[in-house]
Amino acid sequence: MPGIALERLTGEALGAAIDDLARLRIAVFREWPYLYDGDLAYESRYLAAYAREPDSVLVAAVHDGRVVGASTGLPLITQGTAFQALFREHGHDPVRVFYFGESVLLPAFRGQGIGVRFFEAREAWARSLERFDLAAFCGVARPGDPPRRPAGHVPLDTFWEKRGFSRADGMVASLSWQDLDEDAPSDKPMQFWTKPLSR
Repeated sequence: MPGIALERLTGEALGAAIDDLARLRIAVFREWPYLYDGDLAYESRYLAAYAREPDSVLVAAVHDGRVVGASTGLPLITQGTAFQALFREHGHDPVRVFYFGESVLLPAFRGQGIGVRFFEAREAWARSLERFDLAAFCGVARPGDPPRRPAGHVPLDTFWEKRGFSRADGMVASLSWQDLDEDAPSDKPMQFWTKPLSR
């Protein structure tokens, strides 16, 4: 789409974009399959970890001066011990893993190749740090045939496979959040996908 620029933000510039990313996460993750009932104050606290970590990255898609999409990444070792333990159990050193966080993009800007560029930019950043062997991310796994799934929904599995990622069998973590139709947070299974950075 004409007028879309991708900006790679780190350090102070990343910190200045946290509020924009928080609003994007709340808007996009309300959609299937996350159905996330987000809170701006919580989001800002959660995302502050990216600003504190010098090796984190935020790739922002900017249209007419407005952030319409964003994608993040940071070393897995900065994440919770449960994530680290899961990778150790499957033979990976967490210190050598670069974790891809969210990729969020407003609906009007999808289908223009921005998602592909998000992956490329994060991989390039991880490789530039010269100490990571593996890229990894996780996505929510809604079991069975949930009635809330929209008609015509296409999972992103094929898109991720085209980026060189493979579903990591047995590598399922748990994260908790409150769905739009829930009264309280509940645990959700998160399936990991991985890619050797040598590819």
